[in-house]
Amino acid sequence: MKATNYVLPFVFGLAGGLIAFVGGNLLLDKNEVPVIRHNTVGPGDNHSVVRTANPAQPLAVNGSVDLREAAKKTVPAVVNVTPVQMGRVYYGSPLDFWFGGRNGRIREEPMDMGIGSGVIITEDGYIITNNHVVAQSDKVMVTLNDKRKFEAKLIGTDPDTDIALLKIDATGLQPIEYGNSDDVVLGEWVLAVGNPYNLTSTVTAGIISAKARGLGNRMNLESFLQTDAAVNPGNSGGALVNAKGELVGINTAIQSPTGSYSGYSFAVPVNVARKVVSDLKEFGKVQRAVLGISMHELTPELAQKIGLKETSGIHIAEVISGGAAYKAGLKSGDVIKKINGYEVVTAPQLQEQLAKYAPGDVVTVSFSRGGKEREADITLQNIFGDVTVATESGILGAQVEALTKDEQYRYRLSKGVKIVALKNGKFKEAGLAEGYIIVKINNTLVYNAEDLERAIKSAGDEGVFVTAVNPRGRVEYFAFSLLN
Repeated sequence: MKATNYVLPFVFGLAGGLIAFVGGNLLLDKNEVPVIRHNTVGPGDNHSVVRTANPAQPLAVNGSVDLREAAKKTVPAVVNVTPVQMGRVYYGSPLDFWFGGRNGRIREEPMDMGIGSGVIITEDGYIITNNHVVAQSDKVMVTLNDKRKFEAKLIGTDPDTDIALLKIDATGLQPIEYGNSDDVVLGEWVLAVGNPYNLTSTVTAGIISAKARGLGNRMNLESFLQTDAAVNPGNSGGALVNAKGELVGINTAIQSPTGSYSGYSFAVPVNVARKVVSDLKEFGKVQRAVLGISMHELTPELAQKIGLKETSGIHIAEVISGGAAYKAGLKSGDVIKKINGYEVVTAPQLQEQLAKYAPGDVVTVSFSRGGKEREADITLQNIFGDVTVATESGILGAQVEALTKDEQYRYRLSKGVKIVALKNGKFKEAGLAEGYIIVKINNTLVYNAEDLERAIKSAGDEGVFVTAVNPRGRVEYFAFSLLN
């Protein structure tokens, strides 16, 4: 009797447990989104951390994100970039200097070699890297993943975005596949692939920590992808890829008090980098598009101060007469919300979207005016107020060169650039001709082509006053506007 009192409850309890287990499985939704569970270990009890997996990311059998295929696809497309600075080395006896010996020779040899990374983007050898990797180098060597070495040709650079384009004489290479940096989301897994400290083909993993991140005006581009994937010196110019192995950014900078990785790194969004290298390849320089406005980010405090219902967006403080926004009908006080459907509530976001387009491209701008939502199609312009592209050999239609020593002596000048070729443009319309020496733009002295372009940019809508010396040595003055 006593045995029956113990056995029967046990049997009924076991049967009830089996029924609950089977019933629970039948009630589970077979289409349930998989989740990844981790235990956080710390003081006290363990706490379960649950994260919903992104169905678009490759999943392993246990539900975790599988990055093996992404690494396999990316590593062959990432190369070692070695910038080399040459120096002159004397070989011979030191006594030759004193006694006139002729046995010594002077040869150029590598004196300083840096480290960096690059990404193959075409089968015939075009490679993206960072401008700061190749800047000041006399030549650039590229080592492929299969250990083949090439001397690269520098096609062009863009310091504003820290992007450079190289070309090696090779075919049949394995290029990387482009992704879409606009579609990257916070928390998405990414891989950083490069050569930190010259450790070739290194892969590190992390997540996207932030988008459209500014770095305090360290570069003109202030819209980076931020990630916690480990990036160190030598990773610069390498690939940031998503879980599919698609390129979403070019690793560029780290935020660190020591110069080594300490938690966060930054990459140029691939949509920006892709447009930059396309321009460098086709035109030799980047074609920058502008809206023709002065602006600031709208905050709740600012909105209350100026009496706007909106509390976020890009507030237009001024529309430049004759500019792209002016011609499309935008006005001071309008609040820009989107460009081609992508939200722009911060200046870096606006900058990133514009960096994808060239002068002459048409974009749809969504904006608010008086609390009402509107849209306008805007034909973007360049900084000079028109839709023409600028080539590497022309500034407002003029190709210029620095003065030679003989020309400096002949004209008694220590500054100025000489017009060596002139096509239709503002300078020709104003009356300048080939052979003229541009000495000053407004109040800015000009010593080289970069000074000339910088002075033209800074003129804005105030007009351009040119001081020049004609081929006979006489000073002449010219004036024109950039707006029309």
